[in-house]
Amino acid sequence: MTWFLLALALVTLGATVLSQMGLGLISTSFVKTLGKTLCLCLVAVAMDVVWGYCGILSLGHMAFFGIGGYAIGQWLMYARTEIIVTESLRQSPLPPTEAEIVAAVGSQIFGVVGSSEFPWIWAFADNLLLQLLMVMLAPGLLALIFGWLAFRSRVTGVYLSILTQAMTLALSLWLFQNDSGLRGNNGLSGLQNIPGLDHLGQDLLSVLFLWASALALGGGYLLFAFVTSGRMGSVIRAIRDDEARLRFLGYQTEHYKLFVFTLTAMVSGLAGALYYPQAGIINPAELAPMASIYLAVWVAIGGRGRLYGAAIGAALVSLLSSWFTGGGAPPLDLGFHVIHWTDWWLVVLGLSFVAVTLFFPKGIGGLFDLIPARRPVPDRQGAFGPDRGARRREEGVPE
Repeated sequence: MTWFLLALALVTLGATVLSQMGLGLISTSFVKTLGKTLCLCLVAVAMDVVWGYCGILSLGHMAFFGIGGYAIGQWLMYARTEIIVTESLRQSPLPPTEAEIVAAVGSQIFGVVGSSEFPWIWAFADNLLLQLLMVMLAPGLLALIFGWLAFRSRVTGVYLSILTQAMTLALSLWLFQNDSGLRGNNGLSGLQNIPGLDHLGQDLLSVLFLWASALALGGGYLLFAFVTSGRMGSVIRAIRDDEARLRFLGYQTEHYKLFVFTLTAMVSGLAGALYYPQAGIINPAELAPMASIYLAVWVAIGGRGRLYGAAIGAALVSLLSSWFTGGGAPPLDLGFHVIHWTDWWLVVLGLSFVAVTLFFPKGIGGLFDLIPARRPVPDRQGAFGPDRGARRREEGVPE
């Protein structure tokens, strides 16, 4: 844990020094990419707790991630539009009333879907504090209701995975509709413009969000390290290994699973709330089931059952994806065909997942297990038992 937090601090400090606010060696867009990557690492760590430790293959955690993004995006879009509308109406001969401002803001936001009235889902959009609470409460409430219905019915294994995927699909299809209240396929845009901070450039904002994302990842890592340690951690891993036996011993396994599922959903919502202001836009495609499948791939590549492994997998795949799909990787000329990585990146990712599953089942994080294994066993003096590490005197066997 110490090494992970130290590496996180070094990366954050290094990016800050090299950014446009420092030496100017890396671009603002790359700083944003690093900030978004840290958010993806946080949701991957949450996914690892629910899958790698508790054994629940959830294919819906990116839905919680997206809900957090929508929650903060509502306030960002409302507050920004309100500022623009207010400044525009100041030119009128008579000062605008509060009702006129609200009507104009609604017309600006929902004009793309042929409406001008605020749906009920925007009831707290003008209140930053309440929307910040909704960032974690909305995904937490959804996870609590879904988990309670699923776990009390003792749905497990692949059936539970299908249910989480169905929940994600239903949510994304609902958001695609114009009458969902969240602008349908258009989504929420302009989220990179933070109301009240117009005097700050994107170079400074990118660094601030990078630090916020790093602090969230560090705090989330400490939280989940605590949850997966001690007695609770033992119970959670026992649920993964043999839930029926644990239930026979008298443990209410449904309560533990519901706690883990809800907590990881809330942290995923926080990660989404930090991610989308850096991305600048969110739409229903971000909540599609494929996004949650990608998340499972990241965790598998990094190594299930290791918090640092999930973070490594998410960071590696995210940065490589930006490099390959952003045109950074040069085309590969095979003579008979030229491979453009923007078209072949998903194939590479799929092959990497298959290769890791077949040859490195413990993922990249499993490579760290080889380091202690190579250390020489100390040759202690004295009489030893049949095992190299057992002393006869300590075992009570006469010499």
